[in-house]
Amino acid sequence: MPDMETFRKAVTAWAAGGPSDPARGLAERLPVRTVVLLEGPSDAAAVDALAERRGRDLAGEGVCVLPMGGAMSVGRFAPLLGPTGLGLRLTGLCDEQERGFYERGWERAGAAARQEFFVCAADLEEELIRALGVRRVEELIEAEGDARALQIFLRQPARQGRPPIQQLRRFLGTKKGRKIHYGRALVEALGPDDAPAPLDDLFACL
Repeated sequence: MPDMETFRKAVTAWAAGGPSDPARGLAERLPVRTVVLLEGPSDAAAVDALAERRGRDLAGEGVCVLPMGGAMSVGRFAPLLGPTGLGLRLTGLCDEQERGFYERGWERAGAAARQEFFVCAADLEEELIRALGVRRVEELIEAEGDARALQIFLRQPARQGRPPIQQLRRFLGTKKGRKIHYGRALVEALGPDDAPAPLDDLFACL
């Protein structure tokens, strides 16, 4: 039985130059109505975690959460999925420095009139750290068994004098898989009404 993960793989293969028929067929059979275009798997982990916390079955609602492997890829994915392609509704989440990629991607997809993507200041990790507070994030890192790794990281000369939020944000990206792990863990630690505005707004539009 096809599922949303099968559709994601079919779209990714299509965007890489593969055939369009598998994605077209799956879009109709599932059916898919909305695609959330995200930079990478850590953003997807955060979105999936918040969906679980809020009791949302995004796949069951016809929503595909699709990490693209980089913000620049939106120029390939959006035209395939939006009005010029499968005719699906597009939304997404990006960093401020990536806004231009998304704007141009939406234009190429014929969806410029409805730019329903949401923008984080630096990135989603920073938004989550701000929402939780530095002390709570440090407690969470300790609970996850990474306190020693954080201490070693903070002793590096290049980290001295940096704002605590920036230090924590950089730490989350220092080991493969860490951003994905904490994308979920930080969301799970949020209070019921503490989701950062870009993430909360994304869910409000779904």
